[in-house]
Formats: sequence, C-alpha cells, structure tokens
Amino acid sequence: MTDRLEYQRGFGNEHHSEAIAGALPWGQNSPQRAPYGLYAEQLSGTAFTEPREINRRSWTYRINPSARHPRFERVDNRYFRSAPLVDGILDVNRLRWNPFDTPWPEADFIDSMYTVAANGNVLERNGIAVHMYHATTSMTERYFADLDGELLVVPQTGGIRLHTEFGLLDVVPGEIAVIGRGVKFRVSLHGESAGGYVCENYGAYFALPELGPIGSNGLAHARDFSYPVAAYEDRSDTVQVIQKFGGQLWAAEYGHSPLDVVAWHGTHSAYKYDTGRFNTMGTVGWDHPDPSIFTVLTSPSERPGQANVDFAIFPPRWNVAEHTFRPPHFHRNIMTEFMGLVRGQHDSKAEGFVPGGASLHNMWGAHGPDFETFTTASNAELAPQKFDGSLAFMFETRLPLVTTDFAHSAQHRQPDYDSSWSGLQRQFDPRTPEGTGDPR
Repeated sequence: MTDRLEYQRGFGNEHHSEAIAGALPWGQNSPQRAPYGLYAEQLSGTAFTEPREINRRSWTYRINPSARHPRFERVDNRYFRSAPLVDGILDVNRLRWNPFDTPWPEADFIDSMYTVAANGNVLERNGIAVHMYHATTSMTERYFADLDGELLVVPQTGGIRLHTEFGLLDVVPGEIAVIGRGVKFRVSLHGESAGGYVCENYGAYFALPELGPIGSNGLAHARDFSYPVAAYEDRSDTVQVIQKFGGQLWAAEYGHSPLDVVAWHGTHSAYKYDTGRFNTMGTVGWDHPDPSIFTVLTSPSERPGQANVDFAIFPPRWNVAEHTFRPPHFHRNIMTEFMGLVRGQHDSKAEGFVPGGASLHNMWGAHGPDFETFTTASNAELAPQKFDGSLAFMFETRLPLVTTDFAHSAQHRQPDYDSSWSGLQRQFDPRTPEGTGDPR
C-alpha cells in the first residue's frame, strides 16, 4: 500500500466525514430526501436509552440501504468458534503454544481464523473469544460483520488494510484496531501474508480505563486514536457477505458492496491505535507494578474492578526500581491471563515464548519467571536498564478460558511448558538470611 491515509483523531468522539462535499446533512439526521439520492440509516451499537457516556450510534448516508439483501444461509464455521464451547476443554494446567505455521494455503482473514479459547456466553453478551489468523489472500469479493461482538485485532506479521463501512484503516504490527459490533468490513493484505491475534469481545465495548491517582495524563491518550474518513465502494457485481450471529456464520450474495457509505457521523465505527504512543507508567522506587498499570483498553463488567476483559501491553520501558526483583514476580490471580508476543522477548521468559506464540494461565494458575530469568534477575546489578525491542500483550479476563479441542490438541502446543519452572529448586537455609543464593 503506497497511498497514505488520512484519519480523524480522538477516542469516542462524535466523528463526521463525507467523501463527497455536501453528502452529510447538517441540522437533521434524516431529512425527507438525503443529498445525492442517498439513504439515511442509523447503526445503533447500544440500546437507545443507555447513558450518554457509553451510548454508541452512527448515522450513515449510503447508496443502498442495508435492508436490501437476500436471505442468509448457514455456511461452514471451519475453526471459528464461540462461547460456550460445549466441546471445549477447561484445563487447570498452564498452556503455551509455538507460532502456528500457515495452516491453510490460499485463506483470507476469515477463512484463516481459528479459535484458541473462549469464555462467557455469546448469546448473553458476556465474555470473550481469543482467535488467531494467518491470511495469505485478500478479501476482494467477500465481506464480514460480527454481530456477536467487537473485534480487537493485534497484527503480529504483515500489515493489513481494513476496508470498513466508515472508511479505511491501515494497521501494521505495533498497532491495533477495533472494529465495532455489526460493522461490515473486508481485509486486504499489504504483502503476501499477515498473521496475528484477535479478541472478540461479547461484553461492554472497549473504553479507556479510568486514570485515578495517575491524574489526567498517562497510558493511552484519547487524541492518539485514529478513526477513518469516508471512502465508499460503488460496485454492482456479485459479492458474498458473511455475518457471525449466535456463534454461527451466515452468508448471502449481494449485488452491491455493503461498504457504500458516502458520509457518516457518530460514535460507533472502527478505529486504530499505535502502541508506540502509549505513555508507560512504572515504579521509580521499589517493587514491580501490577500489570493493570499497562492497560490500554478495558471492557468493564457489572462488577467494579473485575473487567470482562482488559487489553494490556508491555512495550519498551525503563526499569529503575531499587532493591527489587524487576521481572514479573511469582503470582496467582483470580483473573485469567492470555498472553501474546508481537516482537522481542517477554521479561519473565528467557526462551520458549516467542513472537507469534501464546500462553494461557487460567485463574489461580501459579506462574512467573522461568529458571533462567529468576537466576539472572536475582543477581543482577540494579542499575537503570532500558527494556527495549519488545512488545508483549495480555487479554486479562475475569472468567476462565475454555480452549477449543483444535487448539488444545494442536501439534504446536508445547507439551513440556511446566518444565520452564522445573529448575527452581529449594534454596531455603534457616541459618542464612540471604538463603543459599543458588536456586538450583
């Protein structure tokens, strides 16, 4: 992709855009006749009467009304699954996967998607699903809309262009994109292939976390989120539109592109964010901070403090804590952690956790640094250190994640993940406050 896209800035703002001057009505959402013979149509991402601060809706002015389509018929889900996973596996053990080599040649974004795990219930708008994709072809005559949840896309290899109802988004590794529930789109590739991670959020929409004692600055700034400008498709050939509804895929053939929005305004759309703009917070005294300090977006639940899912990143940053074990410490959580790695190395794992791989530590699962990391960090000289060249992330969710049989039995799942901690032997010595100093 050589053309440089323009964007609108600001998270959750009332955005507006028109591809043709005068196509966007002002002062009235649905005039008797919309400009240029367009159809006025509202897309409501929330109930009409939800509070203003969380209400999501957009008005679109399009060539064809969305209602103009034939009957949808069920199509094969392949490995794209939803919660509850009735045939899934709830495993108390810690799980880790190597990168998945291209599983299906000539597969686009949707066909290459496979589900790793899920929780909650898609019909109750509660929980999440974690998927991975490895596309080798662009979607040129196929379109998709997820009616079950919004999609948070984390590219790991290869850039993609999201052609959405509201315009275009170019997203490359190091950036993330969120596609609103029910928004139609297609995905084209910048190169020969593209792979990464997807969090399908059934629950409350992702929002910026409250900053609390941090104050008004820090973490992700609203102004650094980018929204598309109107860029419509006007085509009259036959295309396939796939919708995910109730965990199943449904398809219909249209005689026009569903991305025919000439103008729009509102708050329900798609957006992207460059993680390089994240203003990392950390300790300047002692102790390792909780990972919540790295939250980019959160989907809250009805229980304060226990998110349906948090999206946290671990970008390049300075470690300056004194008298402190600096990597993530040994811990057990009520929350479930799914981790992925875009590039570099995670600071609690010396080997085995590689870019394109993943790990799952279900709630209460004991985990922490492996033997090599613990040994190095316990004896390191605590000078200021820049942890650079890495980008790990975490989907942290309040419910246990049930893995699909496909992911649990996959050849790229590491059967010996527990061995990461097998070298950590007793070093307790009641005669010496410092212990033996040797973890072997």
